[in-house]
Amino acid sequence: MTETSPNTLQHRFDGPEDAPVLVIGPSLGTTWHMWDRQIPELSQHWRIFRYDLPGHGGAPAHPAASVTDLADRLLATLDGLGVQRFGYAGCSIGAAVGADLALRHPHRVASLALIASSPRFGTADEFRQRGVVVRSNGLEPIARTSPERWFTPGFAAAQPAIVEWAVQMVRTTDPGCYISFCEALAAFDIRAQLPRISVPTLVLVGAEDKVTGPAEARTLVAGIPDARLALVPGASHLAPVEQPAAVTDLLLVHFSTSWQDTLASFPAPPAPAAAAAPFVPVTPVAEIPPAAAADSPPAGPGDRYDRGMKVRREVMGDAHVDAATAASDDFTGDFQDLVTRYAWGEIWSREGLDRRTRSCVTLTAVVCSGHMESLGRHVRAALRNGLTPAEIKEVLLQTAVYCGIPAADAAFAVAQSVIQQETTPPA
Repeated sequence: MTETSPNTLQHRFDGPEDAPVLVIGPSLGTTWHMWDRQIPELSQHWRIFRYDLPGHGGAPAHPAASVTDLADRLLATLDGLGVQRFGYAGCSIGAAVGADLALRHPHRVASLALIASSPRFGTADEFRQRGVVVRSNGLEPIARTSPERWFTPGFAAAQPAIVEWAVQMVRTTDPGCYISFCEALAAFDIRAQLPRISVPTLVLVGAEDKVTGPAEARTLVAGIPDARLALVPGASHLAPVEQPAAVTDLLLVHFSTSWQDTLASFPAPPAPAAAAAPFVPVTPVAEIPPAAAADSPPAGPGDRYDRGMKVRREVMGDAHVDAATAASDDFTGDFQDLVTRYAWGEIWSREGLDRRTRSCVTLTAVVCSGHMESLGRHVRAALRNGLTPAEIKEVLLQTAVYCGIPAADAAFAVAQSVIQQETTPPA
């Protein structure tokens, strides 16, 4: 285990010092130990570099703002160790990091394996909702339900010790870091960029994965020009834990056959006699040519609209914004455009106040104006922006003094209902 700074990651090495480096990334809520059963075989052929996410596995709790931020920390760690070119395999958010590296630093990534991955993980609303639950209740509700997301029912019933190990991994994670990674996944969307991933890619998925299942895997394979699909029977989201031998064999085959430049100077592993799950070859998709360089034009109304729509979705949620825009017509469309460009593209996008503070101001203004019909969605937005139920209560108590008891009474009733809905853990 290594000491880390806010710009680097806790990591460890296994395998020969002179072998090519294979970086392995974990899933959200897990530690590098999720790969323990792959290490004996993989480390015979590669120098295995494993890392922990910040706040996971005892790593220092330095939240990351985005998947790109996390990828930059990984590169800074590798740079400090003198590792320039490497293979990469990652699970879930670890796979998102690998995809980001392949897009922004293709010269560094020799070969790529995306496990339990997706070009967009669910919906932004789902991950921001999870962050609200953790902020209000801690990680215990997420820890208790993790085995349902990670393992097939048969495996969970037959392996209670592994289930308890999985629950304990989540329980010992730093809540603030977990929330930051929920936000990072909420903002992650590379669907339009998949054709730019130019490195040989294995997309590996558990056949029974209900989180990022075969449908998401096929989307990746259809979009990445040099990609192959491997379906692992009898596995859910944490396929490396549930079907370790099958996953190990598939990684051996992929990296030993698609990483020729670096492996030429080091003996490649023999291919397993029979892969546990077959590759499904896919016809490559033509790469999108790069756009011609152009001078950046000055910011205009279109820029304000795009910026405003991004912030509006992040704060209010996709479901609300989609409903509002779908309901607009020739009569109300200009008003929706006005709201997006000026309320969200101008005011909410300013740097003078953070979003938590803007939510406090907005809650107070809505209560003062008596528009209780819109208070509920702004309470929901406040939770997404990081306010706790206790802090929202303090804001509403303040409004009782300056806006009047009847207004605050109505506001408490609306806020109580929304907070109960938003912070109740999933059954």
